[in-house]
Amino acid sequence: MKVAIVQQAPVFLDRAATLDRAAGAIAEAAREGAVLAVFPEAFVPGYPAWLWRLRPGPDLGQAERLHARLLDQSVNLAAGHLAPLQAAARQHGMTIICGLNERDPAFSGDTLYNTVVTIGPDGTLLNRHRKTMPTNPERMCWGFGDASGLKAVDTPAGRVGALICWENYMPLARCAMYAQGVQVYVAPTYDSGERCTATMQHIAREGGCWVLGAGCAFRGRDIAPAMPAGLFADDEAWVNPGDSVIVAPGGKLIAGPLHEAHGLLVADIDLDRVATARRSLDVVGHYARPDLFRLQVNTAPSRPVTFTPAE
Repeated sequence: MKVAIVQQAPVFLDRAATLDRAAGAIAEAAREGAVLAVFPEAFVPGYPAWLWRLRPGPDLGQAERLHARLLDQSVNLAAGHLAPLQAAARQHGMTIICGLNERDPAFSGDTLYNTVVTIGPDGTLLNRHRKTMPTNPERMCWGFGDASGLKAVDTPAGRVGALICWENYMPLARCAMYAQGVQVYVAPTYDSGERCTATMQHIAREGGCWVLGAGCAFRGRDIAPAMPAGLFADDEAWVNPGDSVIVAPGGKLIAGPLHEAHGLLVADIDLDRVATARRSLDVVGHYARPDLFRLQVNTAPSRPVTFTPAE
């Protein structure tokens, strides 16, 4: 079967336009025969790349204004904001995995989460995973997720699970995925370069699974219109080169890295190769020592703070 990674720039800080662009990419992937399409980290309405450029003190005003716009254009699942993506999944009979900025009114409604959703080919939301540990300045943007969405789910494209960016450097998070029999391991990420590619290959060797690393790719001209003047001044400079890859069980690069380019990265994958790779190394099967090591994951969802007045 064919799978596709969508390495495109979003329309920064514009949810509706970004979802429209995503629907177009899904249609293109369908024409290529893909049954699974993967989008990068925080694709809707764009990864907040300004976090790595603005200074916490002197640039606080700019950061607050940008965060307010991001909050306004983020995805509220309860409000049906993902309907265009779900409709595209139904139309093309495709499983979709997409990174997004999420706002949850069940909590305060003012905390953002770095979230990845899995949508089935009938448009059903199969899973929502919130990044458990935002990296460095990302903590000025996103709250901490829980492990309620740390799941591998069955789809027509195989048993699929996703970890976001540097979660893929967290050995216990990876092990939780392996323990659920993940066959197609998806990594929407802002990371790029040789280190990131090597990590994707390591995961494919370690887990004996297919790995789809979906990188963010955009130039100054893609993000500058939504930013304060001068923050991304070089229109042609790649802010992030993308470097999406598709890796076979065992670690061989099948497609990519797609470097400093926009487009689809498409490849045929064979799920039977998962069992073949795990014949010699199954880290949660015959190569495990459950008598020595045990992984315990708290999958209970976080709860909103409630107020109970004293009598």
